[in-house]
Amino acid sequence: MACVVIVGTQWGDEGKGKVVDYYADKADIVVRFSGGNNAGHTVVVKGKKYAFHLMPCGALRGKQLIIGNGVVVDPKVLIEEIDMLKREGITPKLLISERAHVIFPYHRTLDEAEEQFKGKMKAGTTKRGIGPCYEDKAGRFGLRMCDLITKEVFKEKIEHLFTLKEKQIQMYGSKFDFTKEQLLQEYNAYGEKLKDYVCDANLELNNAIDAGKKVLFEGTQGTMLDIDHGAYPVGTSCNVTAGAACTGAGVSPTKINAVVGLTKAYVSRVGVGPLPTELLDETGEYIRKKGAEFGTTTGRPRRVGWLDIPALRYACRVNGISGLAITKLDVLGGLEKVKICTAYNISKKATSEVPPSCELLEQCKPVYKEMKGWQEFEVGKAEEVAKKGYDALPKELKDYVAEVSKLSSTPVYLVSIGPGREETIILKDVFAK
Repeated sequence: MACVVIVGTQWGDEGKGKVVDYYADKADIVVRFSGGNNAGHTVVVKGKKYAFHLMPCGALRGKQLIIGNGVVVDPKVLIEEIDMLKREGITPKLLISERAHVIFPYHRTLDEAEEQFKGKMKAGTTKRGIGPCYEDKAGRFGLRMCDLITKEVFKEKIEHLFTLKEKQIQMYGSKFDFTKEQLLQEYNAYGEKLKDYVCDANLELNNAIDAGKKVLFEGTQGTMLDIDHGAYPVGTSCNVTAGAACTGAGVSPTKINAVVGLTKAYVSRVGVGPLPTELLDETGEYIRKKGAEFGTTTGRPRRVGWLDIPALRYACRVNGISGLAITKLDVLGGLEKVKICTAYNISKKATSEVPPSCELLEQCKPVYKEMKGWQEFEVGKAEEVAKKGYDALPKELKDYVAEVSKLSSTPVYLVSIGPGREETIILKDVFAK
């Protein structure tokens, strides 16, 4: 048995798609356990990009895929991803938890209406309906996949909920363009297309674990966006830390063997909210362009900054991270100097901890350690360097990795020096006995 959880340690976009795809080569099952189609995971295979929003990233490896109960599913988006894979000659081996909640058009309408109403307190959502769907789940009048695929049950529940949702939308001064009949017709068709994938995924997963299968739990977003442990309220609407793998897939914590925390060599975030090390200068623009820092889901340009060690240490603590996977080290190549934030100053007082509120995090002034930069990899040469192994990397880059490991008190399991599978170096195999 080997169960490994992959989580983001920052504000998301740490390269989870690439790393999950890489580790999936040795896994039997890949499980999505949280979030919705607000998450965008990009996988590059032989120069071709694949963007996933709901489909677990093990799809390109031909692995067994599971969408867990902690995920909120937009059926249209999922069907589009299934069809995209089929056009590529891949028939996904997918199971969807019957307990996963479903996103409906009224959730998207409410998402936009609520954001406008919040004003200065807006969360900067993707307006994909994720938050309102989780609100319904917590309020105990959401609809699940088991409802969607049972026409009689689905119709009965929509008959009751539709009027309620219309009134909610009207309360915000917005209008819902769907009729009840249109919604039933469209979503009955989705249910028909997806019903063969829907099952007791929790049972299937636990049986596989008990049989000794290797399982990779694919996290979404990042620790600093977690609903409980992130920079509330400018985060996501669910738990995305390692503990959510257990609740969002239905497995015991005693079955988890390792947690790999992903961190970019710098930080980024999409949308509003504090980012203490944000770079608003030419260096920031260099990193953004070279790192292609634009949202997979929204296309929005990401804000970027130097690596934030207080946030990384915090993430290591709340996730119980076994080892780090450091991505996009190639992006910092070519800079004469690189910086690492080692602490904050708040009102002239030093702290190495992440404050609990956005208001305090906004006041944090980073304390930096400066290190020597490293040379850029020649175009097309990163794969060749990766094949030679860790010792072939520039000394300054290895010094940087060693410093990150030291400051975070966490070993490094993997380094990535390019977007492709082949541009990866393993320092420790998480599935090795």
